[in-house]
Amino acid sequence: MVGGGQLARMTHEAGIPLGIRFKLLSDTPQDSAAQVVSDVVIGDYRDLDTLRAFARGCDVITFDHEHVPTEHLRALEADGIPVRPGPDALVHAQDKGVMRAKLDEIGAPCPRHRLVADPADVSRFAAEGEGYPVILKTVRGGYDGKGVWFVRSESDAADAFKAGVDVLAEEKVDFVWELAANVVRSPHGQAVAYPVVESVQVDGVCDTVIAPAPDLAEELAGEAQQLALRIADELGVVGHLAVELFETRDGRILVNELAMRPHNSGHWTQDGAITSQFANHVRAVLDLPLGDPRPRSTWTVMCNVLGGDYPDMYYAYLHCMARDPQLKIHMYGKDVKPGRKVGHVNTYGDDLADVRERARHAADYLRGTITE
Repeated sequence: MVGGGQLARMTHEAGIPLGIRFKLLSDTPQDSAAQVVSDVVIGDYRDLDTLRAFARGCDVITFDHEHVPTEHLRALEADGIPVRPGPDALVHAQDKGVMRAKLDEIGAPCPRHRLVADPADVSRFAAEGEGYPVILKTVRGGYDGKGVWFVRSESDAADAFKAGVDVLAEEKVDFVWELAANVVRSPHGQAVAYPVVESVQVDGVCDTVIAPAPDLAEELAGEAQQLALRIADELGVVGHLAVELFETRDGRILVNELAMRPHNSGHWTQDGAITSQFANHVRAVLDLPLGDPRPRSTWTVMCNVLGGDYPDMYYAYLHCMARDPQLKIHMYGKDVKPGRKVGHVNTYGDDLADVRERARHAADYLRGTITE
């Protein structure tokens, strides 16, 4: 696996029961996955020679991020090394301009959008629709709110062009809530779909995921799952695909983002689904039969634990575990820094209000937002 973050850490964990020998290309020995994987290569994924040396002896290469240069992945494939998802698929998660063009081509519903050249062009884009505000995104490299601007005027748009990379303008969608449809597809075309979830964002970062999305119409949930499965098939995805969605106030769903790897909106599956997103990603990239994605409980809620001013996790564990013996805590081995994702918690049960409160309390206590 290329990338040493928490997604690689949890994917490695899912491969242990299968006896999978896991090799990791990590930036530093301190990375989340590098702390727990025995076979670690420290190197720069942007260097082709490093990638080639790492890939020797591997049966398959997969990723915990989308940032490996597309041309490097094509070189690995030319060397005869299976890359999953392959570069022709992964480029749609790497480049938002490519993604939007392909989704338009296959008829997937999207917000109004186009590439813009400068702030004046942003004003022209705004005038073509409902006016300001609009959303600007760098076509490559953005995540967790980075590389995204909410602009109310032409002068607001200037910052987006300072990096010298292509910028995509999108209409501001009047949405009811944000959803995510997670699917997994294998090389021979078998695919499974998890229940559609609600994804609650705070300051551009995923805060809470509720599975399944409460009060989502059954017909719309099915439409979202079918859309995600169709996108996975049309793009030739192998592995996990997260399709982030908006439900609009007039009852439509629109595609917001794509991620071709295990995803924050699927962390609930570790404890809430028969087969987790991580286990199914491992199965898919190894072309094994996929596991059952159905939920184990009526409701599962995941809350991210963001770093705060409370680095002593041991005493926080004492409180959280004593208060809620059913609580599942997943920490990533990261140094605690304000606002940094350092872990998540999962709760489950039949009473949604109770499940939400338990997850929220545990996440806030681990962060130090509350102390009782």
